[in-house]
Parts: sequence; structure tokens; C-alpha cells
Amino acid sequence: MELSAEDALRLNVLLANQLQAVRIDESSMRVHALSDAGEASVSLNPRGRDDQYLKKVRELLSSQILGSPGGYPVFLRRWTRMGQARDDNLEQLLLLGEPEAVVAVVHAHGLTDEIARRAWWAMPVADNARRMLERDCVVNGEMGSELAEYLIEYLPFETEHRAMVDTVRLVLQPGLIDSDMRDRLWRQAKRKNSYFVGFMDAIPDSLPEEGRARADADNLQQRLQTLVEAGNPVARQLCRCVSERGQVFLKTAELVMKKPNNQDVVIDFLVAVQHYFADVCPNNDPAADMDTIVSDAEALLEVPGVCPTTTAVQEVLSTVPECRHDVKAMLALSWICEPLMNPIFARTDAIGSVMRKKIEPVTTPIQHQLDQLLGKAG
Repeated sequence: MELSAEDALRLNVLLANQLQAVRIDESSMRVHALSDAGEASVSLNPRGRDDQYLKKVRELLSSQILGSPGGYPVFLRRWTRMGQARDDNLEQLLLLGEPEAVVAVVHAHGLTDEIARRAWWAMPVADNARRMLERDCVVNGEMGSELAEYLIEYLPFETEHRAMVDTVRLVLQPGLIDSDMRDRLWRQAKRKNSYFVGFMDAIPDSLPEEGRARADADNLQQRLQTLVEAGNPVARQLCRCVSERGQVFLKTAELVMKKPNNQDVVIDFLVAVQHYFADVCPNNDPAADMDTIVSDAEALLEVPGVCPTTTAVQEVLSTVPECRHDVKAMLALSWICEPLMNPIFARTDAIGSVMRKKIEPVTTPIQHQLDQLLGKAG
């Protein structure tokens, strides 16, 4: 099968212009192009099967753009989604009319705000928007707000919970949405608690919920002020947890843990909590189960100052000895991570209430640590 003479001529005339991106609408059999002058399109008149004809169209585009009819190697899907596309040919990839080439561009390390604009025109789908909002140049550029607005409008139709978490986390980056939209998302999170995980990871100290500091917060903050000013991470984290904002974070963590939707949400929840307590995390690797983690955290309270973490722990305990269990809880929560769930999730793909029952050996000890920091421990 060959391209009709009319189509070949029109495509060659189109490619003679300084194009910025090309996309192919397979349903209407049209080739669209973006340039400084605006948009143009060519209607195709296929001979035979549409898919075979479109293959010839892409071969023509590739020959003109890359000098080879082979086109984009779509079999390199995993490679390009790891950001391994060459940065020096990103603009050319957007002229091939190949969706996987556009995906390679949005994952590439050399992405710029201008290239993001062209890629978004070529393939405006939610996953591409999320990947581009992971780049500071896009967030701080002209495309950031446009992509965030699209993702928020699309969010009610999103079916994958991990995508929901990523969307909320990304649109909450500074400067993308206003406070009214943020508050609206928070209200929606009370019906879809996957959203809460995105909030916890993006703005852990600014969650839009009223709360109350722990009863002993003022007393502890006064007594630990000298250590906080000296840069003691354990003192700083303890004051953070007992503050009003910290208590809101911990209560939000409780809400998520009571009813996570699926395994992805569980993993993202663990990561968000680990990030919150990262400053007090000891350097050694965590244990493979929660009971051992709690025991290891208890043991660290007795270790003399042989490393920065244990030195900070001893300084805090000498100042506020009654907070021994609080410090242990923070150390334990700093160690929680995805490998804790691997032995469970390797044996089941359950979701909902069945999954929540199976992960109790991990979530129950975590709840005990949260209870301690919330002042609810018996």
C-alpha cells in the first residue's frame, strides 16, 4: 500500500513549514499540525485499511523529520517512560504523529515549558499532565496552571486511586491553584480519602482543617525551645507533632488508615508518613515487620550518643523525660516503608475490607504510635 499522490503532496507541503508538533486523529483520518501561524490540518483519503495507511503516513513523517522511515521505536516503551529519551531531539519527536513519542518527551529530563506546551497540544491526556507537573520548569512556567486546571476538572472521572493521589499532590504545588480550589478538594477528600494522601504528602503542615494543639504543647515547646534553636531534629519534630498543625496531620493519617481503598493507597500512605518523620529517621535500615521496628525504636532510647540521631534523642529525653513514648513513636513511624507490606501484598491482591483485615499486623502498631502522639494512648 502506498499513499495517494494527493495525500503525499499535501503532507509534504505541510512539512515544508516550521512546525512545532503533529498529531494524527485516527477516527477522522486527519493530520493536524501546530506552527507559529496557528493550526493546520490535512484530510487523508486512505486506500485499503486505515491502520496500514496510517503506518505509511508515519513513515513519511519519520523520513522527513528523522531521515529514516523506521519511525519512533515504540517497543522502547519502558525505556522512554524512565526519562531516557535524548534531550537534543525532543522537538523532532513531537513531529512524528506517534503517541509514544509524545510520552517519551513528557518523561524526558530535558523538558522545558515551551516543549511542554507543544506536547500538551499533541496529546492532552491526564497522565501526560501529571508527568509534566513533576518538573519545576513547567510548574513555574506558563503551562503549570493550565495543566493543574485540567487535572482538577478530570479528577472526578479518574478511576485509579494512585492517579488521584498523584493529581492532588501535584496540583497543590505552590502557585498552581488558589485557596478556594484547595479547600474544595479537601471537602471532596472526605468522600474519597485517597485525596487525603495527596494532601499529606504535598502540604503536611498546611492542611486546610481546623484543629487543636495537644494539651501539653505550650509546655513542651517552651522547654524544648533551646534544643529547637540549636537544630535538634528530634526536639523540632516533637514540637511539630504536638502543635495544632501536627495534630491535624496525625488525625488525617488516622482517617486514611481506617479505610484505604486499595494497595496503592496503602503504599502511598506509608510513604507520606515516612516523609513527615524523615528528619528523625536513624541511618540504619528498618526491620521487616512493625513489631521489630517498635522494639528497635525502644532500644534506641537507651543508646548513648554514638550518632547524631541518638545524641538528639538523649538531649530531648534529658529535657522532657516524660516524652519517652512520644520519641519512640516518632522513631518507629520514621521507619515505616513499602517493604513492610511486601510479604502481605505478595500473597494477595485483595482490596477494600478484605485487604484492610490482612494488613492489620502493620496498621495496628502504626495506630498505636499515632495514638501516642495524639495523646490518646492508655
